[in-house]
Amino acid sequence: MNKIAFLGLGVMGYPMAGHLANSGHEVTVYNRSPSKTDHWIKDHDGKGASTPDAVVDGAEIIFTCLGDDPDVASVIEKAAASITPGAIVVDHTTASPALARRLHGELAELGVGFLDAPVSGGQAGAENGKLAMMCGGDGAHFELARPVMDAYAARIVHIGAAGSGQLCKAVNQICIAGLLQGLSEGVHFAARAGLDIEKVLEAISGGAAQSWQMENRARTMAKDEFDFGFAVNWMRKDLRIALTEARENGARLPVTALVDQFYADVQAMDGGRWDTSSLIRRLTDID
Repeated sequence: MNKIAFLGLGVMGYPMAGHLANSGHEVTVYNRSPSKTDHWIKDHDGKGASTPDAVVDGAEIIFTCLGDDPDVASVIEKAAASITPGAIVVDHTTASPALARRLHGELAELGVGFLDAPVSGGQAGAENGKLAMMCGGDGAHFELARPVMDAYAARIVHIGAAGSGQLCKAVNQICIAGLLQGLSEGVHFAARAGLDIEKVLEAISGGAAQSWQMENRARTMAKDEFDFGFAVNWMRKDLRIALTEARENGARLPVTALVDQFYADVQAMDGGRWDTSSLIRRLTDID
């Protein structure tokens, strides 16, 4: 078992850190809001720390699961001097490939490994220990960290060098964005046509139109329910990363750019915290 530090106890990090503790690892957690740390300690066999440098002291593997590039950069900067040489930092935040490459280089100078390892599967995947994970970084560090990450992941793939995990996550979000717009239009069309949505889904969900989003979101979309899941604000952050990288590598993402603007419309409707399936609101509200 390993001595582990986990920084960031949001909707994803809280259960992920819990799975590590339940697997027998010695886990110490840190969260910017101390109340979250206190609550986690009551739920799990572990310890808390009040600062980033204190939580990483002596840890063999350090996990971060934060919000955006500035959050990750700030926490790593505060903790770097206290990280033990030979330790591995694993960042589960969906952040930019540029930041991952930079942190990989800076930590390497301190004798510390770094993996960018964003996840997919949402809150339910984190709670059930069934996340999909895409990793960038050195293969040797990946092999050391992988058995530990098995505690909360159903699939872990080493994509390539530093930044590759974040690039793969961008691909994931690009695919989801276009799919959700198509699903929104399909459900909207079915409603306007007067069709029974349950029968429609029964008919098409076993064919080529089937997807995770259809299975898990089509019915709640039809019911106009969005108070759960992956927030629009976070999706826009992820699409910003994808579109920024596309400008750098010359990739053409016309549908992604359009859906990003559709999500801006949802934000303007005070839907920033709604689930990403709320794209359908743009269509129904126009009515």
